[in-house]
Amino acid sequence: MTTSTIFLSLMLLLQSGDSLKCYTCLFPTISPLECLKFPVSCPPSERCLTSTASGRKGDFQFVLRERGCAINSLCDTSGQRSTLGINVTFHNTCCDTDLCNAATAGKLTLGSVLLSSLLLFILFHP
Repeated sequence: MTTSTIFLSLMLLLQSGDSLKCYTCLFPTISPLECLKFPVSCPPSERCLTSTASGRKGDFQFVLRERGCAINSLCDTSGQRSTLGINVTFHNTCCDTDLCNAATAGKLTLGSVLLSSLLLFILFHP
């Protein structure tokens, strides 16, 4: 085995060793629809995040769900923020084991992805 092969093997082992795996969403979804999620490796100082934000635009009340990696200061926080002129109340929770932020909501279908995208467009389009 050459020196470069050994070095490359060691680098791959170091990078894949202790990285926490979390689900992340391709885009946020409106509840009860489930996001299109996939596992990612988080940086060493981050945890798995699940974020829920509820708001209202006119007569339409909605709940947005998101997943991903987050720094510790974003974990277990709640508050209000404004997104594109819409006030939402959010709550973030975090966990520390691989893929612990998996969803428990409804199944993802092509129809639910399209419906969620359409609703997000309607909500946030001026």
